Amino acid sequence: MPELSRRHHLQQLSAVFGSAALSGLSRPVWASEPDIPPEGIGKGIKHISYSDVGGRPDTVQVMFNRQHVYVGHMFSDGVTILDASDPRALKPVNFFTAGQYTRTHHLQVAEDLLLLANGANIVAMQSYDSMRGYFENSLADSITKAKKFRSGLSIHDISKPGEMREVAFLEMPGFGINRLWWPGGRYAYVSAHFDGFTDHILCVVDLKTITKPEIVAKWWLPGMNRAAGEPATPKGKRFALHHMITAGDRGYAAWRDGGFTIHDIGDPANPKLLSHINWSPPFAGGTHTPLPLPKRQLAIVADEANADQCAKGLFHTFVLDVRAPQNPVPIATLPTPRDRDFCAKGTFGPHNLHENRPGSFQSEETIFATYNNAGVRVFDVRDQFAPKEIAYWVPPVPKKLVDPRPNVALAAKTCDSYVRPDGLMFVSDWNAGMHVLQYQG
Repeated sequence: MPELSRRHHLQQLSAVFGSAALSGLSRPVWASEPDIPPEGIGKGIKHISYSDVGGRPDTVQVMFNRQHVYVGHMFSDGVTILDASDPRALKPVNFFTAGQYTRTHHLQVAEDLLLLANGANIVAMQSYDSMRGYFENSLADSITKAKKFRSGLSIHDISKPGEMREVAFLEMPGFGINRLWWPGGRYAYVSAHFDGFTDHILCVVDLKTITKPEIVAKWWLPGMNRAAGEPATPKGKRFALHHMITAGDRGYAAWRDGGFTIHDIGDPANPKLLSHINWSPPFAGGTHTPLPLPKRQLAIVADEANADQCAKGLFHTFVLDVRAPQNPVPIATLPTPRDRDFCAKGTFGPHNLHENRPGSFQSEETIFATYNNAGVRVFDVRDQFAPKEIAYWVPPVPKKLVDPRPNVALAAKTCDSYVRPDGLMFVSDWNAGMHVLQYQG
């Protein structure tokens, strides 16, 4: 795969800028840059293969089990299973759907079981004409054309590779689940909307009897329980749990424009708030992924970019010192990719982090991040005060959008990255299928 160094990028920038100046053009300096090849461009990451996921390229969260990849879809109402025994040629072998208008884009796999988010496919219901409509309104206020869908948590036996046999369903009346965290064990931590609430809240599910899951706790930020008459959250801001990740007896939660919380979950049925911090304002919000590094008493927290052409400014991924969980302190940000003019096309900024799941690549020094428009970035955080980028891969622009919203730019939306212990990466895109990459660090 061709590798483009920062020096090469700067040389290319200089050449393009010079030619634009000579011709008197006022368009962006990157406008005449050659298209990115189908295998992408990068440094320290090798392209292995590409799959259109059986004609359903709208891929979101990725899980791996028994040489098979399980990937949820953003718009296609289902989960595709791919045989990944040969990473050079992924083979779709099955597709599960909970029915039209039921989005199952997020999933968790452990112990030969798959836990699946079931919720409203809000985009298919045509409630939004752009991304900002989704990100700047409470869920309960922005769905105007609700259809029939399934809302709750489904549990599937995946002990036979390539199959998903549903063994339980826990109904949650409302607009359903956005995301969940379950690395195995008795408790799952779920982001779910319930009737009477403005948006997704924390829901703790007891899996002691796997065929009879039970909700044992709920927790939310003040202002989210509309049915109880709580004062409304700020207009134009979306307070909603994206998801919680746990480490030991601590839970770390991202609340979009509502900030970041740390909880004592020593008793999962009674999560206790230890701290709440919100850097929006002055930053734009969109807090998305809270990755704890428990041995180092740090947390890496990504804010999801959600406006085209940097209309809200740059979004960042923060490094927090959480030695005192009652007082988390931001101490650095991961460096913003600057090897191209990423703001010029579509949405640019962080999306997600590889989450150090059991059985996957695990490190408290090397962080894998996905970016809207800027692909995969790998960071060295051994010095937590001065993180540095050590590898990257930028995908080509999709040939077309699967996203049906009329005001969404044609740009890469690298969504999720599951990294195996050997550095093999399965990387998804909302519109453009799955790339298999090899980290060479």
